[in-house]
Amino acid sequence: MIINSCAFPRAALVGNPSDGYFGKTIAFVFDNYRASVQLYETPELTFLPSTRDYTVFKNLEDLDNKVDAFGYYGGIRLLKAAARQFYLYCKKHGHSPEKSNFTIRYESDIPNRLGLAGSSAIITAAMRAMFQYYGLPISNAELANLVLATERDELSIPAGLQDRVAQAFNHPVFMDFNRRFMEEHGYGDYRCIEIPQEINLFVGYRTDLAEGSEILHSRLRGDYNAGIPAVLDAMKEWAELTGQMTVALEQRDHAAITKIINRNFDLRCEVCSSSISEKNLRMVTLARECGASAKFTGSGGAVIGTFEDEAMFTRLRTTLKQYDVEVIRPRIVHSGGEVPCPQL
Repeated sequence: MIINSCAFPRAALVGNPSDGYFGKTIAFVFDNYRASVQLYETPELTFLPSTRDYTVFKNLEDLDNKVDAFGYYGGIRLLKAAARQFYLYCKKHGHSPEKSNFTIRYESDIPNRLGLAGSSAIITAAMRAMFQYYGLPISNAELANLVLATERDELSIPAGLQDRVAQAFNHPVFMDFNRRFMEEHGYGDYRCIEIPQEINLFVGYRTDLAEGSEILHSRLRGDYNAGIPAVLDAMKEWAELTGQMTVALEQRDHAAITKIINRNFDLRCEVCSSSISEKNLRMVTLARECGASAKFTGSGGAVIGTFEDEAMFTRLRTTLKQYDVEVIRPRIVHSGGEVPCPQL
C-alpha cells in the first residue's frame, strides 16, 4: 500500500505573534502550494532525500543559491524528528504498531523560510501518513501538539501552536490560547470559522532571500519573560484584535478588517522594530502605498492583506514584483480534514 499525504502553507490573518503567549489568533491554510509525503512498506526504515537535501552542487554559485533558499538543513531531519515523535507518542498511549518498516519521502513547493510554515507542513504531512499507515486515530488538536513537539523538542525550532493548528484542521480557525484552558486541556480552544469569499485577500512573499524566524521569537520571548510592560500590553491587544476580526468577518465589515490588519502590524513595529528587516518592512509599506492593508503572515518574509478591486491587485503585483515579491490570491482550504494528494 502506498500512502500519499499533504499539508499546506499557513497565513495568519490576525493575532500573531501572540499564539505562543496565551493570546488569540485567526489563521488558515491555502492550497496554492503544498508539502507532499509518500510512505510505503519496506524491509528497513528509510528516509529518502529531496532537492533541498542534496549534498552535490554544480558549483559554488549553485551552493550559494541553495543555501539562500533552503538554509543549511534540509527536510530529512524533519522526517526523522517526526518519526521519533510518532514512536514516542505510540509508547505513551500504549500503541504497538503491527506493520513492518516503511520508506518515506517528501516534496514541497512551499516557499521556504518565509513565514508560511513550510517546515511544519512537511511534518504534518508525514504525521498524517504514519498515523494512516498504522491505522491509529488522532484528533486535530493532538496532531497540532505533536507537530509542535517535533519542531520545538526534537529540533529546537522556536514555534507556537498557530501554524500547526491551521494545518491540522485544514480550515480557517479561531484559536484562543487561554492559559487556564491550555493547562486544563493540553491545547487551546479552537473553533472553525468562515472567511467570506467576497473578502479580497492577497499573500505576497519575497523571492530574493529567505529568513528564519528565530531572531524575532528569541527576542520577543526574552522581553515577555522579563515582563516588559509594552510587550505584555501588546499581547493583550493582539488578542483583542482577534476578537474584533471575528465580528468583522461575520458582519462583512471590510473597513474594520482593513483597520485591524494594519493595526496588527503597527503594533508589531512598536514592540519588535529591531527584529524587522528593511526588506520585510518594505513589503508592507509598498502594499499600503498601493491602497491595500498589509501585515506579516508569520514572522517575516511574507505578507497578507486585503485589496479593493482588480485594478488594485494588478497594482500590487506590478509594484511588489519590482522588489522581488511575488503576489498571489490564496485559495483558502475549507475541507476540515484530510484532502486528496497526488502521488509523488
